[in-house]
Amino acid sequence: MSRPVNRQWQLARRPEGLVSAEDFRLVEAPAPAPADGEVLVRNLYLSVDPTQRGWMAGDTYLPAVKIGEVMRSFAVGEVAESRHPAFKPGQLVQGLFGWQDWAIARPGSPSSPTPVPAGVPVETAMSVLGLTGITAYFGLLDVGRPKAGETVVVSGAAGATGSAAAQIAKITGCRVIGIAGGPEKCAYLTRDLGLDGAVDYRAGNVGNALRALCPKGIDVFFDNVGGPVLDVVLSQLALRGRIVLCGGIAHYNDALPSRGPANYLALVVKRGRMEGFLVLDYLARAGEAVAAMAGWLREGRLKDRVDVVQGLENAPAALLRLFEGKNQGKQLVRLGAPSP
Repeated sequence: MSRPVNRQWQLARRPEGLVSAEDFRLVEAPAPAPADGEVLVRNLYLSVDPTQRGWMAGDTYLPAVKIGEVMRSFAVGEVAESRHPAFKPGQLVQGLFGWQDWAIARPGSPSSPTPVPAGVPVETAMSVLGLTGITAYFGLLDVGRPKAGETVVVSGAAGATGSAAAQIAKITGCRVIGIAGGPEKCAYLTRDLGLDGAVDYRAGNVGNALRALCPKGIDVFFDNVGGPVLDVVLSQLALRGRIVLCGGIAHYNDALPSRGPANYLALVVKRGRMEGFLVLDYLARAGEAVAAMAGWLREGRLKDRVDVVQGLENAPAALLRLFEGKNQGKQLVRLGAPSP
């Protein structure tokens, strides 16, 4: 029996500056057959995340994607063939399956599959109830430690992780200000998510806008962006303020190493704290986050928004959307639907 065709986006070169379609090449080959202990997964959705730009460029907390390798990404797919007793054909699983139609997954390996929770829509499982939401939950609550009544500012607040972090801050009783690009995204933050204010970083002086909205200073800053916005917030940090370093999308396409924040001595004056983290540190506690956020979703206190691009052929363009600020919430690429 002939194997189905497997389309793969492979890394063609290390990116220089803004990621582009020329950094990848699309190849076709027969879908692989699983060996003992493996499963063959038909990918349904790909997760598109800023960290993928870092994986392309060099070693980070994971080894760099090698030239000629399938582009790494989280994905949700359906088990098509199984030679592992824990997985059955038709089961929905998630893991590091990459930009391709078909993937071999082996429990205990970097591509280890885990079941998608029963009854959870695939798009939700990849956004607010997936790694995106888990990142926001632990980054804000464990690293930022907000207290009711404090002022929390979130950069990239209309994005996947930022919007989840901002809403969790509201749920904990904080006053929350979001920073986003453009009036449409800012309106979404205040009108739909119920934030107390929004700053359009494209519209004018971010420092003046934050000063007006945060007259007593900023207690917690959940930073997805870095760059000049981080410097502005450092200058307006409240006493014992905390800065949560989740990401720095402003720097991911820099050709040269980025300069550190100029206002870092504010941490001394304000006795503040700035701390980075990775969601990998919290995977053992993922159930705690998912249970809490699933409850908030049911209660209508937490909202989810996904931005779906259709077709594997459009995966590079979907990644570029993140750095152009075009995505509205969690960026996904849809390859197909589950079997009936």
